[in-house]
Amino acid sequence: MNKAKEYLGLVQQTIEALDHSAIEKMANLFLETYHAGGNIYTFGNGGSGASASHAAGDFLKGASYGLEKRFRMICLNDNAAALMAIANDIGYEDIFVEQLKNFIKPIDLVIGISGSGNSENVVRAIEFAKTKNAKTVAMTGFGGGKISQMADVSVNAPVMDMEVTEDIHMMIFNVVKKQMQAELLGDNPSMGKVYDQRTP
Repeated sequence: MNKAKEYLGLVQQTIEALDHSAIEKMANLFLETYHAGGNIYTFGNGGSGASASHAAGDFLKGASYGLEKRFRMICLNDNAAALMAIANDIGYEDIFVEQLKNFIKPIDLVIGISGSGNSENVVRAIEFAKTKNAKTVAMTGFGGGKISQMADVSVNAPVMDMEVTEDIHMMIFNVVKKQMQAELLGDNPSMGKVYDQRTP
């Protein structure tokens, strides 16, 4: 079978099986956190960490450009020095929870990304966030794992494939970003004069 057709077909099937109400709940938490002046923390390992970083960049710039009050979104896997110090001196399982201890407030939103839903460092961070009364979102694939049962909102890509799970997670972040732009900036927000000039 043609691998491109097979893969893209699996992506399409997963999109069709998504729980739209969970995505809407996630978007509502973004908006509530924004209006409350809270921080949004996102994190994961490997490809999930890349998605966490990409999403944070999109909200620092794309969803915030043109707003006087901006989104405060921080990716906890972006600080290499902190990650290595915590992993070396305490343990890799604590690389996210130790950072949250420095910052977290009840008005914050914590988004853990784990394809399996069982990555121990993500599990610990979600557990800790709940003890501090912060809102939590689990972004998972496969069967959802531990964090899907713990978080306030579970956004699951119902597919037994890690690459498709990662694709779906990034799409969901883009959906939420578009929703925030529509709510706060209207239907055709500027992305900056240089961007606007180079795109028709």
